[in-house]
Amino acid sequence: MRVLLVKMSSLGDVVHTLPAVTDAYHALPALSIDWVVEESLAEIPAWHPAVGTVLPIALRRWRRGWRASRAERQTFRQRLREQPYDRVLDAQGLLKSAAVARLARGPRWGLDRQSAREPLAALAYDHRVTVDKAQHAVPRLRQLFAAALGYAPPDTPADYGIAHDRLPPAQQRGDLLFLHGTTWATKHWPETHWQILAKQATHAGLRVLLPWGDATERARAERIAAAGDANLCTVLPRLSLGQLAGVLDTARAVVGVDTGLAHLAAALHVPAVTLYGPTRPDRTGTFGPGQVHLTAQFACAPCMRRTCRYRGPAHVWPACFGTLPPDRVWEALERLLRTRQEAAHGA
Repeated sequence: MRVLLVKMSSLGDVVHTLPAVTDAYHALPALSIDWVVEESLAEIPAWHPAVGTVLPIALRRWRRGWRASRAERQTFRQRLREQPYDRVLDAQGLLKSAAVARLARGPRWGLDRQSAREPLAALAYDHRVTVDKAQHAVPRLRQLFAAALGYAPPDTPADYGIAHDRLPPAQQRGDLLFLHGTTWATKHWPETHWQILAKQATHAGLRVLLPWGDATERARAERIAAAGDANLCTVLPRLSLGQLAGVLDTARAVVGVDTGLAHLAAALHVPAVTLYGPTRPDRTGTFGPGQVHLTAQFACAPCMRRTCRYRGPAHVWPACFGTLPPDRVWEALERLLRTRQEAAHGA
């Protein structure tokens, strides 16, 4: 069976799709998947053995210069229509992904109006699947794939299926990665908290690595590193997504905010303490063994807002993260490392 999968973004959403791809791969040995994904995330599908061809799309870049990108868009459309598919599966459920699915040749499958994030997307599909929204994204996608591709939903634990030997070798190794960058301002754990945690970790002799993606994140990483032991706290050079995955793959643990890289760490089976203020880990949190979710205990959390509307007294900002102080995070991290060490000795 030849399937075209449309799941373009974001990083966390793409990672959440991998267990469903693994299910399909095990259920249908002759399966081959071509995957349409944003160009910045195109490395990820190639790490899975079920994916034959990765079709990068540049919607984010094209929007900034729609007229100038006309030739590139036509080339993408021609490539998408080169061959027919047995199934065209839109696993995103948005109008933009439905529009891409309509360009392909083959019967289109997707979520119905009650299940899709944008209900009107369902109008683009020939076959619609009902999936309960009141569950995490990973089981939702596993159920969608099973219905669309015609096999019984497995009751096995989610398997991201990443072939670790396809990852670039780690350019640098450390005990911990601090994933401090995220897109929403409300998801940021206070920088002073990160600095205290860096002191605690390096005082315990742990090597801390700090990645970054832009100038703002780099400056923050340097300030966090300066608070810890200079011999044990390192700001990484700018890395590609694949290079960063190689570094993550060798780490003992991760501390992160609600960011795509935290989901990638979970997919690589790296234990993590992930911090949630405005968002809900039960729906889109890191998924898998060794994942510890610390959630803010605050009157308006989780608010699911990009901008904080709280105007009351607060000693940190966003205010909800005042309920997740560094000591609580450090205690959770120590327990996680101890549990992993005990499991390794038991094995």
